Amino acid sequence: MNKNILFTSLSVVLVVAFSSCNVSTTQQDGVSDSTKIVSTNGTLSEILVALGFEGNIVGVDVASTYPASLQQKPKIGHNRDISAEGVLALGADLVVGVTDMVKPEVAEQIRATGTTLQLFDHEYSVDGAKQLIRSVADSLGQTTKGDSLLAALDMDLATADSITTQSSSKPKVLFIYARGTGTMMVSGQGTQLDEMIKLAGGENAIQGFTDFKPLTAEALVAANPDVILLFDSGLSSLGGIDGLLQVQGISQTNAGKNRKVVEMDGQFLTGFGPRLGKAIVELAEKIH
Repeated sequence: MNKNILFTSLSVVLVVAFSSCNVSTTQQDGVSDSTKIVSTNGTLSEILVALGFEGNIVGVDVASTYPASLQQKPKIGHNRDISAEGVLALGADLVVGVTDMVKPEVAEQIRATGTTLQLFDHEYSVDGAKQLIRSVADSLGQTTKGDSLLAALDMDLATADSITTQSSSKPKVLFIYARGTGTMMVSGQGTQLDEMIKLAGGENAIQGFTDFKPLTAEALVAANPDVILLFDSGLSSLGGIDGLLQVQGISQTNAGKNRKVVEMDGQFLTGFGPRLGKAIVELAEKIH
């Protein structure tokens, strides 16, 4: 009888133990509560939090500003200029990044220590945003949560589509990257800003070149945008709308004459992640 009681008790203990193990490995696919994660990209950080891993994050890049609680995490620098030493100093078990942003030599140094490095492709489009969410969720064993994020994104995109299709106009929008009057660049074609302007039902006022180029008064007047778009930090660096209007050529444009200036948070506007639909809605509402 005593042997039967002992055997039964031992069986219960083993069942509980194995059940606990199954929960930690199945739900998070090997990422336990103690796994330390460093994120080198703001959009990846946002996805990690949405998937339930905020408590695992021990370091982020400076662009990881959403949610606001991430700003309390240790910073490793800008995503295109991180060092392996800074990342490894945080004792990370897992480092995540975007393929074309982490320098090959940095990736090699991180992996040489035995630290797991997962790099994800990120295309700046609706499909690219969805693929990134799916890839991160699947890699961390969070497929169901990933499905929920994608469903929410689709709802936001549907709202954005209803706004852009109802508009009869296609305003010409000029994006200016500013860090004071000493650093002012305009966004050409093929950039994240170019794609966002198109998704919001606008037209990039700058055509004929890709990437970014320095702002000139001549090009500004020739483009004659209906709307000028900036990051909120960029507009602030110029002293607000009144400061922007003092920049040569601005007041001669339709946007300047009508004080049609739109500002948005940089990570929100260009993140191409779970909040993409919301960003398109906000931009569409502001430019139309």
